[in-house]
Amino acid sequence: MMRKYPVRFGGRGRCVLSRGASPRPNRDLKALGLYIARALSFAGVEYDVLRHTLSPAQIEVYDQYCEGWQVIHQNMEAALALTGVVDDLDGATLNSGAKASARSRIELTKQRFFGQVLLAMKLPTVIAAIEEHLKAGQSVVLQLVTTAEAILERRLSTLSPDERADLDISLSPVEYVVDYLSRAFPTQQQENYSDDSGNVRARPMRDDHGNPVHNPEAQAARDALIERLCSLPPIESGLDAVIRHFGTDAVAEVTGRTRRLVTTIDGRQKVETRTARSGQADSAAFMNGAKRILIFSDAGGTGRSYHASLDAVNREQRVHFLLEPGWRADRAIQGLGRTHRTHQASSPLFRPVTTDCKGELRFTSTIARRLDSLGALTRGQRQTGGQNLFDPADNLESDYAKDALVTWFHLLNRGKLTSISCDDFTTRTGLELHDQDGVLKDELPPIQRWLNRLLALPIALQNVIFDEFLTLVETRVAAAREAGTLDVGVETIQCERATLVEDIVLRTDPVSGATSHLLTIETERRKTPITLDRVLDFARWDDSARFVRNAKSGRVALMSKARAWMDDDGLPIARLELQRPCRREYLHEADLGETAWEEIDRDTFTTLWEAEVAEALVTPEIETVRLATGLLLPIWSALPSDHMAVNRIVDEQGNSWLGRLVYEQHIVQLYGKLGLASPEELPVDAIARSVLSGRSVEVTRPFAMTLRRSLVNGKPRVEIVDAPSAQLPWLKSLGCFTEIISYKTRVFVPANDAEAVLAKILKAA
Repeated sequence: MMRKYPVRFGGRGRCVLSRGASPRPNRDLKALGLYIARALSFAGVEYDVLRHTLSPAQIEVYDQYCEGWQVIHQNMEAALALTGVVDDLDGATLNSGAKASARSRIELTKQRFFGQVLLAMKLPTVIAAIEEHLKAGQSVVLQLVTTAEAILERRLSTLSPDERADLDISLSPVEYVVDYLSRAFPTQQQENYSDDSGNVRARPMRDDHGNPVHNPEAQAARDALIERLCSLPPIESGLDAVIRHFGTDAVAEVTGRTRRLVTTIDGRQKVETRTARSGQADSAAFMNGAKRILIFSDAGGTGRSYHASLDAVNREQRVHFLLEPGWRADRAIQGLGRTHRTHQASSPLFRPVTTDCKGELRFTSTIARRLDSLGALTRGQRQTGGQNLFDPADNLESDYAKDALVTWFHLLNRGKLTSISCDDFTTRTGLELHDQDGVLKDELPPIQRWLNRLLALPIALQNVIFDEFLTLVETRVAAAREAGTLDVGVETIQCERATLVEDIVLRTDPVSGATSHLLTIETERRKTPITLDRVLDFARWDDSARFVRNAKSGRVALMSKARAWMDDDGLPIARLELQRPCRREYLHEADLGETAWEEIDRDTFTTLWEAEVAEALVTPEIETVRLATGLLLPIWSALPSDHMAVNRIVDEQGNSWLGRLVYEQHIVQLYGKLGLASPEELPVDAIARSVLSGRSVEVTRPFAMTLRRSLVNGKPRVEIVDAPSAQLPWLKSLGCFTEIISYKTRVFVPANDAEAVLAKILKAA
């Protein structure tokens, strides 16, 4: 049966895969010649994240706004009770629509508000960076979403003609909150009624003339909130702050707003009208070098080019600041593409702008997830979507993060967290975690809502909570990585040389002729060890660092304390980091006594480290890997389910192979499911490794038997099942041994020499 994928028709007669299409089939549709996705290479593009450290004064202002929002939450719940939306006695909801609408509006407003607060707080660092790039002979492009045009329109609509003649307007994100409180804060009184089933419900109350009736106490609470918020320090609009600092003569604005505030030479404000021609003129001024700073929004990110075109006068390298990624991945990538196009003099430098506020992960998390999805949709891989602009750790909406959040809620309920108590958390955030009988709810708040509420907590409290949460996430991700089940999209294996040793065709599609292959590739990678000076610098700044040597191998490492994991009971799992010349390893502190690591003096460590570095520089790492490539979807179920990562092998000569790694222990399983060969036809070492990895293999040579890994007294063993009793002496002569367990003689292969003994048995056929 033919598999169907959701499609839609795009412009110029193109058939486009819908967003609901699965990414893996997309790649195979390409192999079948049924799908084409064009994309610009990001080779040569530089990335440099600009981080702004919040000053103590900024943290104080942020915390004051958090306190204001906490009061808003408390007053809203009280207002819902005063107006009759919620029963004041038992807390039952009488008008679920009104309650959901009120809460939805407050969360959306809060999200937009704190996004603008963080944007405004980044501006000192952003402006300083812009000035440095201009001095270095580069042109600057700033990408944002919010233009504050709606705030300006509302302010202008409330001014009298005299006030318009002498403007004094400050466009602050506080306008979002005040506007919400004025329009959407629940003040309308509700009246109770009985529905058709006899249940008590509530609906908006109106007087005899049909006018809404408002609760005076709720109105008084709203007015008090507005008064408090308006007394807090003002926050600037990011777009207008940049234009005001550099001036309209230096900044080209390509946005969709029709009016903006401009400060004249004498310091007065005036409203300037803008049209589509204004944006076109500013764009042209930037491209011809008259203006070296350009700032654009979503409206200016479509159908425009701001790159260092070879046809333009201004061929300076573009430095693209991503001030606001927004919420749509396609628009974010489209905006980045404005400064990176074909026929350009130089590739741009992308600079995402962030702060050290952990709550800002609320914004980068959603865009990181959507960029991952976009990359998977258009190219069959996830890294392409974000172009490594966002780290996979920024995606707080993964399955690992969701599972970690559930654990966090349970630890919070049991009082196992040190960051905050359960009562304090629910009071500050307004989240309902318990049923009416005090039991933790089965359906806990989703991670998006949890992230929104954390955004309105003081900075210090945010950071502590996030540290606990991210520790739980890291614990799960690390466990998945060790188990080989971590889905990280496409990982690139860079090597100096890659040689194709063998190419076996696994399957040929009967309709299209597309083929699936199993490649054997020998890779040679140049090692890049850490220098002695660098590792000694690490030791100098870390008080926990110790010089150690492995008594068995003679290899050395710098041992230090690593970030602890957290188990499901909230208890820390202490870990140690072993920094070796060419890699980094981690070890549970409780397992240290069972290892051969021993402490040595600095001089011995120095001598051994330099010797390992010298050896690594002259000895390349040679590895033989097997890669399933080509049309993978028809054989996907035959590939190992415990190693799902997709890899791309690339060498310095430009050779490239994309597919899934197949380890030695999986060869028997793969061949068996595809019906390519019986176990007897496979290499002996492949059969042995498959058994050692935990897979049962049935063979008929030198007699019918099953090879499997069994668990005896809690320890794994390799067992020969159904071996004829007459063959026991012969098997023992090859190194096997027997044990009588539950009145049955069982044959085992020595664990320390299993591969060699199995090879002798199988080769005896």
